[in-house]
Amino acid sequence: MTKHFKSGFAAVIGMPNVGKSTLINKIVGQKISIISEKPQTTRNKILAVYTTDEEQIIFTDTPGIHTPHNKLGQFMINVANESMRETDVLIFVVDAAGGIQDIERRIAKNISKAGVPCILVMNKIDAMKKEDLLPMIADYSSMYDFAAIVPISAKTGDGVDILLNNISEYLEDGPMFFDEDTVTDQPERQIAAEIIREKMLWLLQNEVPHGVAIEITKMREKENITNIYATIYCEKAGHKGIIIGKNGDMLKKIGSLARADIEKMLGKHVYLELWVKIKQDWRNSDFLVKNFGYTQSE
Repeated sequence: MTKHFKSGFAAVIGMPNVGKSTLINKIVGQKISIISEKPQTTRNKILAVYTTDEEQIIFTDTPGIHTPHNKLGQFMINVANESMRETDVLIFVVDAAGGIQDIERRIAKNISKAGVPCILVMNKIDAMKKEDLLPMIADYSSMYDFAAIVPISAKTGDGVDILLNNISEYLEDGPMFFDEDTVTDQPERQIAAEIIREKMLWLLQNEVPHGVAIEITKMREKENITNIYATIYCEKAGHKGIIIGKNGDMLKKIGSLARADIEKMLGKHVYLELWVKIKQDWRNSDFLVKNFGYTQSE
């Protein structure tokens, strides 16, 4: 008898900073989505591919759903909404330890428009008391008729296998969309740029890291080393000074941390050179938002 192979798409949605990217990285076993405690870390739609002998699940890591304040923010919301329309199952991630938020109730009201099953993922159960879990499940159950409610900890991996089993129930027989060794649709240049931005989110405060865009201007492969030249664009002269730091110390820290992660990704030594330039108010320019790679599918 021929063995059936199942495949499908799962869009991961939710508020900013609930652990969507952490969950994606845990499932595929490596960093393809950057992580930060700051909200709105993910800007673009990122595909993550999970493949076994029996199935292939293509996860879409989407920007956190929030109230936009500029062209970039509106783009991020459009990406999240687009992903909800192009999926076989929705994965609605919430921060269980933080309780139900008003915006989550609004998201729940829009879920039915997607016309697909929705699994509620209650993340961060490692940060809450066990006796609080069942009442919280009951509260979330009242929001929407979810296909399943799965408590997990994306940080520790607890419950992730149960989530994958639940997703599998909603997959149909289908082709392998990606080679079995593929874990993301993102090119190495894009991942390298996102890693640089991640380190800036970690090291810099307030609005500065949210107003930057990274462009890999050159990436040259050699036998034992990869040379990467990147430009960091910021919106204000004052931000440029903060990014560079006294005697260039901050830029060196950003480069050092980013280089270490990029070397892990590429499996070889990396020479990383960073430059900082100003593009005033780029987040409110449709042209510049698109020019920096934030584009929706047609």
